[in-house]
Amino acid sequence: MKDGLIELDAVLAIARRGSFRAAALDLDMSTTALSNAIGKLERRLGVRLFNRTTRSVSLTDAGRNFVERVGPALQDIHEAMNAARSQQKTPSGTLRINAFPTATREILSPLVLPFLRRYPHVHIDLVTEGRLVDIVAEGFDFGIRSADLVPSDMIAVPLGPSRRNAVVASPAYFQGRMRPQVPPDLLAHACIRARLPNGALYRWSFEKDGQPVQLDVNGHITLDETSLARIAVLENMGIGYFMESDVRDDIESGRLERVLEDWTPPIAPICLYYPGRRHPSAAFKAFISHAREAARTTQAIS
Repeated sequence: MKDGLIELDAVLAIARRGSFRAAALDLDMSTTALSNAIGKLERRLGVRLFNRTTRSVSLTDAGRNFVERVGPALQDIHEAMNAARSQQKTPSGTLRINAFPTATREILSPLVLPFLRRYPHVHIDLVTEGRLVDIVAEGFDFGIRSADLVPSDMIAVPLGPSRRNAVVASPAYFQGRMRPQVPPDLLAHACIRARLPNGALYRWSFEKDGQPVQLDVNGHITLDETSLARIAVLENMGIGYFMESDVRDDIESGRLERVLEDWTPPIAPICLYYPGRRHPSAAFKAFISHAREAARTTQAIS
């Protein structure tokens, strides 16, 4: 937006996302401002670039030809700008990071906030969502995901040790009930069911002695947000399945009690990942260096 290429960037973002609303979010502008920018460009060109209805957006023939010609040229311009920015000595500008919710909670305090205090001229746009995205196609500088979900063509920086899941319930819930000893015992309990971003119900995963088990548990409520599931468990509604980091304080304080711990072995750590760049900005290089430094510190402590 600050490069003076707002209208061209807007056309490519809408073509890529197929939506004015999604493109506006990518470009950090209002839908109205985006629509005005496109209208201004179309009036200047004398042709419509998009067919718009209340339900969909698609390129016209003129728009398709425009994108095919402008896309590579605009990429070259941005590359030239990035090459110039790479000569900056003081990190500045915006870094866009895509992460899933649990990872965001894990890295915000130890990684992102210390970086911002260290480099006050940098702005971080941290987008949290459960779905897997192509960070290059959707305009992100970095992604944060489990190591086993990082694309093979990306550079990855592990951000900490292996993680674990935790199966927990309140002491009040367990009072008068048999605690699960093996995963199938959960089928006799009320469990807090989870819905994935794609709408599917999450199957609880377990493993012991190389034997994997997946369960579609039963329960009175289905939620799609970890913080809500934690509230339900603390309110004695049943057994929940979480990342250990999300309920560690509750377990240590006695608010929640853990079961099936021997069925939740370590899983892959989270990683910061990014594509190789010929001309990374000073902020981009500083964040990578900061992440590697933070990872070394975490490994030394653990």
